Amino acid sequence: MKNLTSYLAGRWHTAERDFHVLVDPSTEEPVAQASSTGADFAGALEWARRSGGPALRELTFGQRGEILKAVAKKLREHRGELLALSRTNNGTTAGDGSFDVDGGGGALAVYGNLGLALGDRRFLLDGAGDQLVKTEAFWSQHVEVPKQGVAVHINAFNFPAWGFAEKFACAFLAGMPVVTKPATATALTAHRLVEIVIESGLLPAGALQLVVGATGDLLDRLGAQDVFAFTGSAATALALRAKRNLLAASVHVNVEADSLNAAVLAPDVAPGSPAFALFVADVAREVTQKAGQKCTAVRRILLPPALAGAATEALVARLAGTTTGNPADESVRMGPLATADQLRDALDGIAELLATTDLVHGTGRRIDGVGAPAGKGYFVGPTLLRSETPRERTPVHYREVFGPVATLLPFDGSAAQAAAIVALAEGTLVTSVYSNDDTWVRAFLAAGGSTTGRLYLGSDGSEGAGSGACFPQSQHGGPGRAGGGAELGGRRGLAPYLQRVALQGHRSLVERVAGV
Repeated sequence: MKNLTSYLAGRWHTAERDFHVLVDPSTEEPVAQASSTGADFAGALEWARRSGGPALRELTFGQRGEILKAVAKKLREHRGELLALSRTNNGTTAGDGSFDVDGGGGALAVYGNLGLALGDRRFLLDGAGDQLVKTEAFWSQHVEVPKQGVAVHINAFNFPAWGFAEKFACAFLAGMPVVTKPATATALTAHRLVEIVIESGLLPAGALQLVVGATGDLLDRLGAQDVFAFTGSAATALALRAKRNLLAASVHVNVEADSLNAAVLAPDVAPGSPAFALFVADVAREVTQKAGQKCTAVRRILLPPALAGAATEALVARLAGTTTGNPADESVRMGPLATADQLRDALDGIAELLATTDLVHGTGRRIDGVGAPAGKGYFVGPTLLRSETPRERTPVHYREVFGPVATLLPFDGSAAQAAAIVALAEGTLVTSVYSNDDTWVRAFLAAGGSTTGRLYLGSDGSEGAGSGACFPQSQHGGPGRAGGGAELGGRRGLAPYLQRVALQGHRSLVERVAGV
């Protein structure tokens, strides 16, 4: 059984006790073990600050971009290996594994290209300059410079490759060294990915370190120049945010947490139209892709009266055609949940939702998976529920079931009521609206835009990849329950790792210093 080690202060640390066993979620067979007991986190942070940070800040944005593109290419060379590890430890189908692995490589490549576009600079201009008095003798220009600390990233279990890459790409391009920590239970893919990057020799020493296992006192050692980015549950985020040193030093904390995302079918969309077909395909995919274990998955489906019957029938038919089981079986289209804990939580969540909803499709229980041993594996089939009280704040609006589960919610067809129902979740990462009526969509945006980080629009002419695809050029993050953070978004993704400075002085000097 493989022993997953941590890479800290330039060497691989092997623990001797306190191991967590990683399993294949389709068979429950052990595949690896991991522990960080005995790791020197103080030394790791010192190495990053002393070696990694200065080395990165010596490079221009263009040079850092070239490195990111080379890293993306290196990972593509190992794509098959990474997909196999994803299937083994995350239970992903080929398509779901590539969504993670290729998405991670794509994020690195996009930020590599951004670095090349930013070119031969070591800090950035932030907007145009401003004249502060009657003459140009007193001028202001905002610039952004890299923070001189360490970026600590804690990633979720469901995207070991993409979760690492999208955070690392932004911090690295901004000029900050990274300590990355994948979720231990599904760390097999992330461990090998970082191992490949380290072995490539592409990065400056100290630019990337890896923790597999518990973080110990790592977060307690962060200070004013450091950045902490977390993806996971809202409850865990709350506990981590409350750490005394993070509050005392005003450490930049970026959180991406729970999200009861909604898909809204507007009343103008006729059954049989391209927009209706897109709605059905998108929602079914968002319920089943990665067994519903996505922070962007659709959890609530809003249907107007005239379309509720046709939409429900179409969704049930689509979900009924999804074969659940061991991805090693070629007939399988949806794999298991990733861990035993995730299975227990999902089943508890379904039971909680069923107290105020009706079961429309699925069993609401664990099932045996195709191609898996009977009684083994963390399988839940696609599950569709329906609420008759969508405007009440029942568990549908606050209990996220992190699995292939969604609830149908009727609404009166108005943009105002749809926005009000979506808002009951108190913040989402993404809301999707299917409509060809720009007036209706504009009204929804005005009423509900402030409750989401991204609004995906599906229409007759849409060629989008669905609400669950997080492109590096667009913001990923949302208000309230969704964490209040923001990642990606092209150049915006560098913001957590840069300090904005207002330069003030004679215009000629300010602009020479700023490189205007």
